[in-house]
Amino acid sequence: MRSLLVLIDGLGDEPIPGWKGLTPFQRAQHNNIDKLLDGKVAAEISICENDIIPESCSCILRLLGVKNNYIPKSRSYLELLAHNRDISEFEMVLRCNLVAVNENNIMTAFNGTGLNIIEMQEAAAVCNDILKEIEFIHLSEYRNLMILNREQQVLSCHVPPPHENVGENIYSLLTELMQNSLAMKYFLEVAEQRLQKFSRNGLRYMLYPWGAADRCVLPSFFELHHLKGAAVCKAEIVAGIATALGMQVEIPANATGDIDTDIDAKATAALNLLQENDFVIAHFNGSDEASHRYDAEGKQHFIEKIDEHFLGRIMREYHEPLKIVVCGDHVTSSVSGKHGRGAVPVVAGSINCSMQDININSYKDILNFLMRESD
Repeated sequence: MRSLLVLIDGLGDEPIPGWKGLTPFQRAQHNNIDKLLDGKVAAEISICENDIIPESCSCILRLLGVKNNYIPKSRSYLELLAHNRDISEFEMVLRCNLVAVNENNIMTAFNGTGLNIIEMQEAAAVCNDILKEIEFIHLSEYRNLMILNREQQVLSCHVPPPHENVGENIYSLLTELMQNSLAMKYFLEVAEQRLQKFSRNGLRYMLYPWGAADRCVLPSFFELHHLKGAAVCKAEIVAGIATALGMQVEIPANATGDIDTDIDAKATAALNLLQENDFVIAHFNGSDEASHRYDAEGKQHFIEKIDEHFLGRIMREYHEPLKIVVCGDHVTSSVSGKHGRGAVPVVAGSINCSMQDININSYKDILNFLMRESD
């Protein structure tokens, strides 16, 4: 029997003020999820528990069966793989957000708020040739990568994730990095000057490098489970994880990684992949992005669209026995805009067959249901 993991990024949340104690998932209408479980949510559990950080890279790797000792401290190398690039053992890679900063040097947004997609591309372009020792790669929207020679001082220094530190002084956040690398200090100072022309409405834009990583090797998905796996996604981290695990990766043309993604196209891709693979993960990133923007209603409506246009189509159009889990990877609060270790909803069931009751008490039970009981 084949398996489908519907991963709604940042699905967990906290009660929203004015919503009578409800979270976006609890407030959402999700008729197909209810059908899967006869109206009951199987469980609410923490995927990260107490031993990994609550962010997508580590939590998704855990849900795919990767042991803790293989989980990298940073996601940047895996995001690089998503773009068919690699580095040598003598190089390293960093994530690099385009962030908004006010006149008091306070970071007001981690995602280039105030610029449109074209302007973000133009902002990345002006940073391309600052130093020949640093290769600057634009990924999408506010997301970029930097490749440079491996420096242990950079790999070991702590740069707080920008999405967890909106409202903080940007120079304080980047102090350790700029002290540890003269090349990085020069690059950021020149980039700040070049980005001045994009300033508007009391905001200017800066680069925020973080998450330095060197090359790593993960076991293959087949080695872990003796199953053939595939992923439907847009987010670079999921595409990179799937690539590193040797899984087939399908990125629909109109997928965006936000709440405006083409959900029907993802359903079509998943249906096609289920014909050739034992396991498929379908990842939806817009819920996490909505929470980071404090958009609880946007998150709620996105969950409803996934239920109707993705899960509904799977349940109508896939006619073979199929195990399905719908869950989140971590909490993303629509109140604080930050990640958390709390519990996420987990819905587990099957279609086109009868199965015994499913008990989900930890992430290991999700793995056992999806992977180890497949035939």
